[in-house]
Amino acid sequence: MLLKLYIAAQLAALAFGQTTLIPSNSFSSFDSHWNYLYPWGTDHNGGARMDKSQVSTAQGYLTLTSKPVTGQPPAHHGGKDIPIHYLSGAIHAKKTFTVQAGGGFDFSADFIAPVDKGTWPAFWLTAVQGWPPEIDVAEWKGSGKISFNTFNTSSQVTALDVAYPNPKAWHTVRAEIRDANGRDVSVKFYLDNTLVATQHGSNYVNAGLYFIINYQMEGSSGSPGPSTTTTYSVRNVKVISYNP
Repeated sequence: MLLKLYIAAQLAALAFGQTTLIPSNSFSSFDSHWNYLYPWGTDHNGGARMDKSQVSTAQGYLTLTSKPVTGQPPAHHGGKDIPIHYLSGAIHAKKTFTVQAGGGFDFSADFIAPVDKGTWPAFWLTAVQGWPPEIDVAEWKGSGKISFNTFNTSSQVTALDVAYPNPKAWHTVRAEIRDANGRDVSVKFYLDNTLVATQHGSNYVNAGLYFIINYQMEGSSGSPGPSTTTTYSVRNVKVISYNP
């Protein structure tokens, strides 16, 4: 009976079709779709402080620039002081995103992302209230690889690092997030239109998510980071809803 109800919900979602919530040209009308910084402010869990001055949307795509600085007060995260060695950029979507029963989302974009030690760009979703859920649609942690991660608890994490060839070229990433059973979600990750991983998110249905694009430094990517200015570029960001 439960399976029949679930199938009915999925068919109902298909009947509603899809809705584009963030169009691929959103950086050309930035204020309609995006805010600066993290949803909670300027600092998080690395050595860069986010600043509006480090965000550019020239030519219709996003460039986040990280530059070395001195004299900044430390960030505070997880009960620790974190030295700030950079000013960098972050933006987050004005909308928040909630997978409804029988629904889901696609998040996609093209990237030129640095992969050197100390650089930590990301394209990710995190809980509006509490934590987790978190889905790292794409994350680069200074290893020369790209990471795809889903957090169910702080210790129950599904993480996959895969080769990231030619990082100075544009690459496309997509995550297809779908209700799996009225409570949990499946997350399919694609790199350059090839499926590379399918992961599971527990209790993600009806949990609100922030959508963030940021260029953090050091932290999980190691230190010291680069001594020169570096950039992270993103274009064609698109969010499609399949919610009923």
